[in-house]
Amino acid sequence: MDVTSVDDVLMCADPRQWRPGDSWLAGGTVIFSYGTDITRGAPTRLLDITDSGWPPLTWHHPPSSRPHERTPEGPLTGTTREVEGVPALEIAATCRIAELRALADEPSPGGVPRAALPGLDLIPPACDSFVASWKIWNVSTVGGNVATGLPAGPMISLLSGWGATALILCPDGSARRAPVAELIVGPARTRLADGELIRSFLVPGHALAQTPAFRRISLTERGRSAALLIGRRTSASGLRLVVTASTFHPIVLDVTADPDPRNGTAGSGTAGSGTAGIAARADDARGGTGIAVRADGAAWRDAIDAAVARTRGWYDDIHGEPAWRRLMTHRLGEEILAELLPESAIGVDDAIGRVTGDLRLERSTR
Repeated sequence: MDVTSVDDVLMCADPRQWRPGDSWLAGGTVIFSYGTDITRGAPTRLLDITDSGWPPLTWHHPPSSRPHERTPEGPLTGTTREVEGVPALEIAATCRIAELRALADEPSPGGVPRAALPGLDLIPPACDSFVASWKIWNVSTVGGNVATGLPAGPMISLLSGWGATALILCPDGSARRAPVAELIVGPARTRLADGELIRSFLVPGHALAQTPAFRRISLTERGRSAALLIGRRTSASGLRLVVTASTFHPIVLDVTADPDPRNGTAGSGTAGSGTAGIAARADDARGGTGIAVRADGAAWRDAIDAAVARTRGWYDDIHGEPAWRRLMTHRLGEEILAELLPESAIGVDDAIGRVTGDLRLERSTR
């Protein structure tokens, strides 16, 4: 679709050239489909960053590396100790979805054996969540998807799940960093100021070395995401869980096995259960104090409900009513707890081995 408000197009990736009425242009799949910039209104000039020359993917190895070691912590956990040989991944804002998708199939990404980076297993289902053809994959960019700020944006989900930070270039020549989960305010609303440009996203190496879990559901087969949850096991007894698509912006929760408050040792969780309790801390992705509770599956539901209550509530559009999104978020979260914390999660017996949704994460064994 033509963007009839545009008078000029400039090949430029320098925020110092920005002026009122400008919009940044990368793949253009959103701005040309809507016929306008849905985040800021009709532009009079487009600043096209596709000729910036930024490498789509760059691996950053620690200054002193030693051979990568993988230390399993139990069945299906794949948690790893912090090791110096795990490189961080920088993803350019101009990286095409197809380029990111191809990374998951590389046998030795960043010079590290593929099996040592299970976090890359999240890439295929996240890309499939676009529900788009290969033509879109070869045009749409990672940065464009994030900057658009839609709740169902799969790159927002993926990068938030990885704990990635965005490098943002400012019109005054400075730069700043911000967690991707904190950039999103609501539909087509972000914390990017006028003229600010996302340069890249930095994914910490430890997140790529941690075992992930992925759940997504839609009202229709391969439809727009109504709830998309990503978890990754951060320790032998903890995980980070990120909720997107069913909420206005990403919500981050840290779940850990809770010591028995009576004696400071690992408790039984419930009488006779023989498992530890779960403590859930829910952040609203805005630096708040969140909530902390001793919990099982029921308290996970309470934690996410409390976090959502501090925002604008559950998201509501034609792709899912709020009450249904809430129930599906509860269900998917229980499945991730059961999958990533099989030794310590309680109150999620019905979720063991259950996989809800139309897209599944395939674990790499290479």
